[in-house]
This record gives sequence, structure tokens and C-alpha cells, in this order.
Amino acid sequence: MLIYREVQKKDVPAIARIENISFSTPWTKKGILDFLKQNNSICIVAEEFGKVVGYVGLYYVLDEANITNLAVLPGYKRIGVGENLMRCLMDKVKDLGVRGITLEVRESNEAAINLYSKLGFDSIGIRKRFYEKPVEDAIIMWKFKL
Repeated sequence: MLIYREVQKKDVPAIARIENISFSTPWTKKGILDFLKQNNSICIVAEEFGKVVGYVGLYYVLDEANITNLAVLPGYKRIGVGENLMRCLMDKVKDLGVRGITLEVRESNEAAINLYSKLGFDSIGIRKRFYEKPVEDAIIMWKFKL
């Protein structure tokens, strides 16, 4: 059974492993720890039988937030884990007074774009050559009302 909870320091190695599996330029353990130390960061993990299988994180300032990363282990994709992580995170920041959330997503990542659209995010622009390995544009998406 999957549970969704706020991150704990002990989760950092699992998050780093998911980063390495999911992204061509993954965050390091130090980068993850630095992120978690920020007073304005939130990270939610999905856990099954003690194993972290996905996570999502964001920074927030006043009433706006920016999703940093959303990643799920391959065996847990397309079964609602990413959507549930996002919904948990949106509920959490709404309680903190956040009213709008932005994110960037690779233009080739159709599954993520479809998920974000389903959750009410709108495409508002492009960041040229935003990603490396391979170089690719990012679609900027916003959800203006939580």
C-alpha cells in the first residue's frame, strides 16, 4: 500500500537514486540536502512497504511556488503515483497561502505534460534550450488557482 508523506532526512539516498534513474542531470545528495534545508521548500515522497518510490518538491515565496522535480520509479509510473504526489503537494501549499504554481517540463515529455494539464496547469511559454543532455526546450506551465 502506498503512503504519501513529507520527506525525512533518511529518504535522501532513495531520492538520489530516483534522480539518477530519472534525469540526465540529476541532483546530488548534497543538492537534495541543501534543498531540504531551505525554510521555503517542501518535498513529499510516495512510499510502499518502507521503500521510497517517488517524490515531488517545490520552493515557495509568498503566494507563488515553483515545482523543482517530480519523479517516480519506472515500475510505479502510470498508476497514479505522480498525480497523487502532485495533489498532496498542492493541498499542502494551499494551506500555506500559495495561490499559484509554476513548473518547467521537457517539451518531449508528453506523459508529464498530460498529467500537468489534467491537474489544471496551462502552457504559457517556452524556455529555449533550458535542458541539457540532450539540449531541449522547456514548456513553462502555470496553475493560477489552487
